[in-house]
Parts: sequence; C-alpha cells; structure tokens
Amino acid sequence: MNSLPTDRIRNVVLLGQSGAGKTTLAEALLVMAGAVTRGGRVDDGTSVLDTEPESVKRRMSLSLAIAPLEWTAGDGRRCKINLIDCPGYPDFVGEADTALGVADLAVFVVSAVDGVEVHTELLWRRAAATGVARLIFVNKEDKERADFHGVVEQLRGAFGAGVSALELPLGEAGALHGIADLISGQAFEYRSGGRRPAEMPDELAAEEHRLAEALREEIVSGDDEQLERYLGGEVPSASELERTLADEVMDCRQFPVLLGSAQTGVGIDRLADFICDLGPSPDRYPAAVVAGPDVIQVAADSSAKPLVHVFKTLTDPFVGQLSLFKVLSGTVTVDDHLVNSRTGAEERLHGLFQLRGKEQTPVTAVVAGDLAVVAKLVGVSTGDTLAPKGTPVRVLAPAATEPMYAVAIVARTQGDDDKLGNALQRLQAEDAALRVERVEETKQTVMHAMGDTHVNVIVERLARKFGVNVDIVEVRVPYLETITGRAEAEGKVKKQSGGHGQFAIANLRVAPLARGSGVEFADLVVGGAIPRNFIPAVQRGVEETVAKGGVHGFPVVDLRVECFDGKYHAVDSSEMAFRAAAAHGLKQAMAEAGVAVLEPVSLLRVMVPADHQGEVMADIATRRGKVQGTDITAHGEHEVTALVPTSELAKYAIELRSMTAGRGSYTVQHDHYDVLPAHLVAKAIETLPKD
Repeated sequence: MNSLPTDRIRNVVLLGQSGAGKTTLAEALLVMAGAVTRGGRVDDGTSVLDTEPESVKRRMSLSLAIAPLEWTAGDGRRCKINLIDCPGYPDFVGEADTALGVADLAVFVVSAVDGVEVHTELLWRRAAATGVARLIFVNKEDKERADFHGVVEQLRGAFGAGVSALELPLGEAGALHGIADLISGQAFEYRSGGRRPAEMPDELAAEEHRLAEALREEIVSGDDEQLERYLGGEVPSASELERTLADEVMDCRQFPVLLGSAQTGVGIDRLADFICDLGPSPDRYPAAVVAGPDVIQVAADSSAKPLVHVFKTLTDPFVGQLSLFKVLSGTVTVDDHLVNSRTGAEERLHGLFQLRGKEQTPVTAVVAGDLAVVAKLVGVSTGDTLAPKGTPVRVLAPAATEPMYAVAIVARTQGDDDKLGNALQRLQAEDAALRVERVEETKQTVMHAMGDTHVNVIVERLARKFGVNVDIVEVRVPYLETITGRAEAEGKVKKQSGGHGQFAIANLRVAPLARGSGVEFADLVVGGAIPRNFIPAVQRGVEETVAKGGVHGFPVVDLRVECFDGKYHAVDSSEMAFRAAAAHGLKQAMAEAGVAVLEPVSLLRVMVPADHQGEVMADIATRRGKVQGTDITAHGEHEVTALVPTSELAKYAIELRSMTAGRGSYTVQHDHYDVLPAHLVAKAIETLPKD
C-alpha cells in the first residue's frame, strides 16, 4: 500500500479507558475496509494488533500499534487512514503521548455501558494540551445497560458544550439495529447484508427533529456567513453543514459524537466516513522545527525537501531495529540518503514498509504526512530528525512522559548482567515512559516507570526478547551522615615485622559545616611534623573514608577536616601508612564529635480534584510531610505542595492512584537533606548493601 496524496491521509489515534473496545474497533475498521479477512481478540492471541505474549496474558493492549487501511469516503474519494491503537491502562499513558505527537485526529472510544471513566478524562486533557482535533465514538451500544443519552450527558459535563451527538441509535442493547443521522435526517439499519436506508421510526421522529435542529444551530453558529443565511430562513444542506463542522472540528470548537458496536459492525462504516470527511489532513498542521536559534513552521508539502521525524523504535527479533517515522515534508523513497540531525551521520533508507500488527508491506515511496517504517537504522533513536545534507534542523518534540514509580533491578547471573545494559538501552528506545539510571550513591540500577504493571511488563520483555533475567528489589534511599560537634583524634599506624615497617601518626580535627558545603580538607601542619610529600596521602585517606561511609556506613558530607600535627619515621613511613592513619583518625574523631544521619527530602506537588484534597493532605502528614501551600490549577484541580521525606514516597504513584480513584497526579523533585529522626536510624542502616 503506497501513499495517497497528503490531503487524503488521516492519522488517527484511538484513545480511551482500558476495556472500552479500542482494539476491537480498530480491527473492525480493518475488516470493513478489506484490509484483513477477520478481526481477533487480545485475550486468546488472535488479535491482529495485540500479538505480544504480555498483552495476551493480561488481556489488554500494552503498546501502540499502527494499522493502515484505505477507505472510500462519502464523496467517492479514496482516503488512507493510519490508525494508531493505544493502550487504555494508566501505566502505559506514555504510548498515548507518543501517538498524540504524530496524530492529526483523536477518536475517543467510550463504553455505552461504563460511560466517561477516569483515564478517559486524563487522556482528554493530554489531547487538548496538544491541540489535536477530537471526536468521540460511543462503543458497545449492543450491550446490556447501554445508555447513549446518559453517556452524551456525561460527555458534555466532562468536556463541555462543544460535544455534539451526530447520531441516535435505532434500538439499544440487544435491540440495536441501526442509526439515525441527525445531519441528513436519514435512518439506516444494519442487517446481514450490510447497511441500507430505513424509515425513521415514529417513536424517534420527534426527538430526531428536535435534536437535528439544535445540532444545526450549533454548527452554523460557528460560521458568521452561514449563521446570517440561516437566520434569514435558509436551511443549509447536509454537505454544507459537514464542511462547516469539519472546520470546527479542526479548530477544536466541536467534538462530534458517533455511536455503534465494534463487535456487531453497526456504525463502523459511518465512523470511517466521518474520519475521512471531518478529520483534518496532515497538511492542515505545519510541523514546528528548530533551525538554528529559530523555531519555524514546515508545511506538509510532498514536493518540498524531505524531512522525517522518528517517533518510535521497536525491536524485531528477525529484522532488528525498526524506526517508525512520519514524513513531515517532501517525499521519501527507497534508498534515499538523509542526515541524522542529532549525530550528523548519513543514513540510508533501504527498507521502507507499512506495518500492520506484525505484517510488513514494502512500499517504494512515502509522501508528506504519511507514516511508515524503516529497518536497521541502528544509529537512529526515538525523537531523531532525518533531513537532507546541509539542512541542520530538528523537530520540536513534545515533552517526554515523566515516569514516577521506581524500582531497582538486579541481574540474576553474571551472564544476565553482561547483557543487561544493552537490553535496557533498546527497551528505553521503544518506551518513552521508561528511564533507567545507575545511582552511584546506592550502587543500584534504578528503573523508573509508570507503575507496577509497567515494571512487570518490562521485566517480562527483558526475559523474552533479550534473554535477560532480573529480580526487582526496593530502591535504596541515598542517606548521608555528618557530624554534630567538634573533636580531635590521633590516627596511628605502627607495624614492625622485620625489615621496613609501617609508621605514621596524623592528628586530625573535625568540625561541622553548613548543609550542602561538602567536605573540606585543610593542611595546618607546621615544623615538618609530617613531610610535605605525605600530606596528599593524608588527604586521600580522608577522602576515601568519607566516600566509603562514616560511623553508620553512609557517605559523609558537610565536614571540615584539619590535619594539624603528626609524626613520621625516616625509614618506616610511607604514603600507604599515612592514608591508613588518616582513615583511623577520622573515624575516631567523627565518633567523638557525634554523628547525625541525613535523609533526602522531596518537593511534592499533587494535583487532585477538590473532593480529594483533604484526604491527600492527611496522607502527607502520615508520611512525615509538611504542607507548604495549596493552589488551584488552570484545569480547576487543587494543587497541594509539600516537603516529604523521599523514603516515604517509594510507592506513591500506586498509592495516590488508589487514594484518588486514578484522578490524582503529581510531580516530585529533590529539595534538600534534613536530619533523620533518631528512632529511624536503625531502619536506615538496614538498607545498606551487605558486602
């Protein structure tokens, strides 16, 4: 399947709560378009799009999948729809963020039974932040307890007056058999032979007339010229209303609501029609790119110079790395040579194809606005920009999804450890919401993800795709220690065992410094008590000791160490002896001065609906936190700002989700160190690694 012209391309992301039927809808569209012979189910492994074992095991989508299809729209023109099916579980919201970066239309799939759920509201806010056009498909109209009118009211309450139903169901639940079109005034029924015109039911005629008139007024109110004609008594045609509505959809002033059943096929063809007729094409949205000090807009013009944005990478066990890309301008053909703006390396696009689930269909050219895949660009990462030589521009990518949940991972064997780094690097390239770092203070490899399910999926993928087995352990808190007073001590090394011995004495004085000052060393030796060539050895002994840990075993900070006297032997003294003497003296001086353990304290900002604010503030108090203030965000949420010990936030991502029924979100960053209460010191010491 090669590209159609840019104005006939629709890049559509399917969003919504897990269980709303997004993947089933995507596969129903593929079947309706003749792209596949039959759809499947994720829970039994027959799905076209969800084929990974981790998805089958959990019976839900875990990563985005692309499914291109061609559709003949209502005006008779062919239209290419690139469906991007996204997971609906909160742990995998990073996939939706990735898709929103390349989609031109978001179709929100809402269950007619369950209505507007929490994660749908979250995704709506994320889509609104990108400015992408949106429409809504109320799915599962064939199920018991389906309530289209109730769901539309919920949608209006959640997303505003711009939500407008374009259809009414003919029957509902088990009696669903057709759709009434409020724009054309026609009714359609679905039988085994497909869709066909039908008589408007008498019991629906009055309601259809009332809602159609209200819809007409709402559409024309967005077009001054059309509104003036309408007020003058001229009734716009269905095609005129659709053209006006298409402009309003693109400008995010109207959010049409359609209905149907992905399982029975009712309304699926009309959804495809509306995507083609109302959905914006890529040429309506120029891309923002950085060119030197400026940000410029690049139009999706197929005749311009090629510009490619790699929005995701995948690892295929047979092909290797796959780079999913969007052509922002120009036309890309097989064996084109483009330059990676990040690395400066020239890349040859020698294997272009369309991806539908696991199916790879080779293509020879990809026009501006279209999505495709290229294999084996090993030097290319997610977010990279490919441009002609001499055109150093890069795409202004959206902010990355920030993972909040952290665990430490430990390789089970040396063989696993040898492969772990490369495997994690490749998984990070696939998953924008995964971040891995090596924390030197705690000697741990820490994996940051969106939640426990996300972590478990990553661990399973490490084993399945790369043969790397790891165990999950708790993240150690990077405690520190410092002294609380002043003290002096003599560090002595004296060893005589025949031949050259070891002799060194270093007199040290310690004093506390202000928080955040680090460690200072001062040489105050006079009169040659310690020869100048041994002073650096004393300093190294001090530095090594504070790094290894003080009295309790934690790295030492905010300390001044003065070497003010000492003794040496002309034969038996050495650098090694003075290093050891300094270490002994420092430990003794610190013990006499008194030691305090310091714990990291984080600045926590929690965004919650007003009815959860009190519960969140009370919970913060149980975590030894101190609320600094409250505010109201632009979205009407309440923001609670607090200083909380980092050790109390280990599972906060999961606990906040449970506490607020998924409506809460937060950010956290390190703020400062403070003294750990004495009764918690023993517990902190237990977290030290066992040698």
